[in-house]
Amino acid sequence: MSVFEVYALCYGRRTGYRGEHFLGHDRDSAAPHPTAYYVWLAVSPEHTVLVDAGIRAARAREVDGLEYVEPVRLLAALGVDPGQVGHVVLTHLHYDHCGTVADFPGARFVVQRSELDYWTGPWAKRIERERWLLDEVALDHVRAGPVDLVDGDAEVVPGLSVHLVGGHTAGMQVVRVETAAGPVVLASDASHFHENLDDDRPAPLLHSMTGVYGAFDRVKELAGAGPVVPGHDPEVLARYPPVADRVVRLSAPSGS
Repeated sequence: MSVFEVYALCYGRRTGYRGEHFLGHDRDSAAPHPTAYYVWLAVSPEHTVLVDAGIRAARAREVDGLEYVEPVRLLAALGVDPGQVGHVVLTHLHYDHCGTVADFPGARFVVQRSELDYWTGPWAKRIERERWLLDEVALDHVRAGPVDLVDGDAEVVPGLSVHLVGGHTAGMQVVRVETAAGPVVLASDASHFHENLDDDRPAPLLHSMTGVYGAFDRVKELAGAGPVVPGHDPEVLARYPPVADRVVRLSAPSGS
């Protein structure tokens, strides 16, 4: 089994509202709430895997107040060329998680079949909110492949596995990575912030309410005593040791 180093790369920052991030808040009266946008890199002697692909530059310009850096620039800070990436695991197909897939010409895309089926089926086209969340340019690139469609849980490469949890989207998956310090679970939008898990409180943007709660339980089970890394929490940058601007190492032993 491969042992990985794992990094969180913060390609975007903006200040939103608590009502965007926690179910039950009135957006108009809620306090400002910072949010961050990440891709994650897992590197072993044998494999280079990117988890999610961020927002395309053209689409980033449509997000009010977004402070944006192209994900490939952050990879370069770690000495990783896009051509080295063998797999791009897409936790789900929202625009801010799959936008730059075209930047990785040698990669295989890993996505849940139920996720791709939803976004290419009839329902997403009928829901206005869903149309905004979709990046059709990126989706077309994923469909053109090469793509590995997963049904449930699967090993992508030794030491790195994907796990279907649902909740946030129809085919939301999380990633479990083996490191020298133990497993790290990349929750992505199964839990946007540490607070979602800590307070057992979903975000308002969801596909299934019961699925969100089930996802909370599943990521904790997968992590055991190891960390669960949320998808949009700026606190990630403060909790883990920095290795470059906007980049922290998630595979560091506790207390390092």
